[in-house]
Amino acid sequence: MNPIRVLVVDDSDSARALIRALVEEDPRLTICGEAINGREAVEQVLTLKPNIITMDLQMPEMDGMTAIEEIMAVRATPILVLSDLADARHAMSAVARGALEATGKPTIDDGATLTARLRMLAGVPVIRHIRRTHDATPGLIIPPAGEAHTGLPGALPPGPLAGEGWGRGAATLPSAPLAGRVFAIASSTGGPQALARILPMLPANFPAPVLIAQHLSDGFAEAMAGWLNDLCPLTVTVARAGEPLRPGYIYLADPVTHLSLMPDDRIRLIPRTETDIYHPNCDRLLSSVAEVCGQRAVGVILTGMGRDGARGMLDIRRAGGVTIAQDESSSVIFGMNREAIAAGGVQTIRPLDAIASELIWLARVAPTRAGEVGS
Repeated sequence: MNPIRVLVVDDSDSARALIRALVEEDPRLTICGEAINGREAVEQVLTLKPNIITMDLQMPEMDGMTAIEEIMAVRATPILVLSDLADARHAMSAVARGALEATGKPTIDDGATLTARLRMLAGVPVIRHIRRTHDATPGLIIPPAGEAHTGLPGALPPGPLAGEGWGRGAATLPSAPLAGRVFAIASSTGGPQALARILPMLPANFPAPVLIAQHLSDGFAEAMAGWLNDLCPLTVTVARAGEPLRPGYIYLADPVTHLSLMPDDRIRLIPRTETDIYHPNCDRLLSSVAEVCGQRAVGVILTGMGRDGARGMLDIRRAGGVTIAQDESSSVIFGMNREAIAAGGVQTIRPLDAIASELIWLARVAPTRAGEVGS
């Protein structure tokens, strides 16, 4: 099998040399080229046709953000952003523009982690992006009217689409009693892009808290929360230990701990150990929400690699809660959600652009018995 071809883009000679040295330690990878700015990167993508690109953001002539947009428009290629933590907020914006993931710049000890991530991302199919117009707002997606509902045995009936019933874009919810639901979302590769399409569609008076376990690199939680907060009518914040859940707030897990719930609906943060595979752990969040909230729980599992979240989704379903999975066609990687479906933990499968409508609908109706919702 031919080695995976890596294009390294960074204006720093020392940074490129380190990445090259780390990549060359893995015989399954090879450096096919190097670029010192975004303009060179676009040219080399067209001539060298790499399998994956490592991209710096702060570069002369053409920065990484612009290069990502150009590359995704002319020859879509998997891109891993390698960013200084001080520039993490821009790194999350780069993901919104087409990069698959963002992480901190590697050190001499990060070779195995970097090469494993490059091998994994190089196999992810990516599609060409239409260049964004200046007034485009990422994440504000209105599902087409009449979109079909995709369900499993025991699935919920479809809720009204975000553009139906109470105004296109769901600016406000109609008056309804607080249902008491708690929403928990699990995601990994492709998750930031998916969250940036779902969360902005939740209205400012969404009457429930939302907790998110998104696999992230250390140091990126605050940046991701700030990026999502700029997109959303709701307040997005990094989860803090002991904080009580509040309706209309979105709590993002920091990967240095695992997010879970205490019996009084307060946030509990569990220290991470060296043996933990997933940072943060989606199963821990989902299972704790199942245990504390029972039939009030709504679990959502999105795109991502691996099995994390499958057990937690099953726990929510067994506890009488509601479970929803992103469908295969709209997933960057149909992995975590596929495993949850195969394990029997998913009641409803929905395309990405229809999930927000489902959450809005569920927020309006009170939980009753397992697999049902009340009106």
